[in-house]
Amino acid sequence: MNIVNDIKQAFNKANIVERIIYINVLLFLFTALFSAFFIEYFTLPAQFNEFISKPWTLISYAFIHERLFHILSNLLVLYYIGNLFLNFHTPKQFLNFYFLGIIVGGLTFLGYYYFTNKTGSSLGGASAAVSTVFIAIATKIPRYALRLRFIGSVELWVLAAIWVSLSILQLANPNNGGAIAHLAGALFGFIYSNQLAKGNDIGKWFENLISYFSNLFKAKKDVNLKTVHRSKNKTTNTNVTLSKQRKIDAILDKISKSGYDSLTKEEKDFLFRAGKK
Repeated sequence: MNIVNDIKQAFNKANIVERIIYINVLLFLFTALFSAFFIEYFTLPAQFNEFISKPWTLISYAFIHERLFHILSNLLVLYYIGNLFLNFHTPKQFLNFYFLGIIVGGLTFLGYYYFTNKTGSSLGGASAAVSTVFIAIATKIPRYALRLRFIGSVELWVLAAIWVSLSILQLANPNNGGAIAHLAGALFGFIYSNQLAKGNDIGKWFENLISYFSNLFKAKKDVNLKTVHRSKNKTTNTNVTLSKQRKIDAILDKISKSGYDSLTKEEKDFLFRAGKK
């Protein structure tokens, strides 16, 4: 029981990226134990008629991994890139990118097989969502350099280009629906990030939708109390957030023009602290 409690505490203390990783690992273990059941009912079918009878698979497929290497590659990239993403975006925005990437990748996968009349294997794995987050943050800070062991500093746009190229190479495979879903997620991440930089949050509707359903499970009294609490601190919190965001934007501009290494120690420390909050 101590192990279970330790896992619960670790999950509660984790940020949103780490929680997504925990959920993926847990479902991978279940998939390994009950492979036939999970693949049958939770991966995304290539045939639209079959999908109609299992509409939940448009989301659930992203949490089903059959192969150890598949989940390791996805979750390792998600851990580093996802936490970098949180240095410049909110957890809610991360969920917007991640889950909309899942949906866009899944719909593109279905559309490909529907319009080409081809047959293919069902889709499973978080690659479309990971691609969305990866390309989104690489679009925002392409000159940001990551230090890789045995290699040295590599700018983010180079790593993103390699990631996308791997999916392009997979298009040569007969069963290439998965690669198309990955590329759709990457393209969506690029578009969403560009629109967000212009002040147009095209995924805000998804955030509002999740908030709406979340509020349905809250007691009316609790909602009223939280609303009053927020109203007392609205001005102060807004001023602090705007000041912090302006400083982050100024640092991002500097990274974009001169690269990450041009930052002062104070600026690097500020970005690190911002990402931990």
